Amino acid sequence: MLREAKRRQTRLDLITAALRLVDERGADRVTVDEIAATAGVSARTFFNYFATKEDALVGDPLEGCTDLRAQLLDRPADQPLLDALLDALAPVFQQIHDDRDRWLLRMRVIHQNPQLLPLLIAAAATAEQQFADAVAERAGLPADDPYPQVVAAVTSCAVRVAVMRWAGDDGQERPLTEHAHEAFGILAAGLAHPQPRTA
Repeated sequence: MLREAKRRQTRLDLITAALRLVDERGADRVTVDEIAATAGVSARTFFNYFATKEDALVGDPLEGCTDLRAQLLDRPADQPLLDALLDALAPVFQQIHDDRDRWLLRMRVIHQNPQLLPLLIAAAATAEQQFADAVAERAGLPADDPYPQVVAAVTSCAVRVAVMRWAGDDGQERPLTEHAHEAFGILAAGLAHPQPRTA
């Protein structure tokens, strides 16, 4: 347990070092040796965790978070799906909230270095497929059924919108969970047209 915690901390230290250096200089002006030195480890140790500098920058944003598949399958079978999805994602929202500074830094780095986007998109696609598989298993549907794939896709979009709105809330007045419930509420309403807001 202690060894695993140490490994996780080293990984987070490398991610943080990479993000901070690239935020200051740009991805093309930072080397693996500099990232490792900033994190207080050797370059060899760096490669025990990441294959490339870009992998460290994108990282696994939900590293160490509770298994989403297990969380979803653990929800009561008669619970409405969107409620089950929100409950399954609750540890994710908490981790993002607790790790706000690193999340904002990662988002800024990726925005400033668009060459990282393909890696981010690939990671998101993998996570979305795993989520679709869990939805299919919960619903007793074959893996190639469109229902779980659509559910996973709209869930990913709702989470992305919630995180972006939360990240843009400079006053930090609303927790991420509120933004998530708002986005999922729009899905639950069947994308019904909202009432115009009055000034």
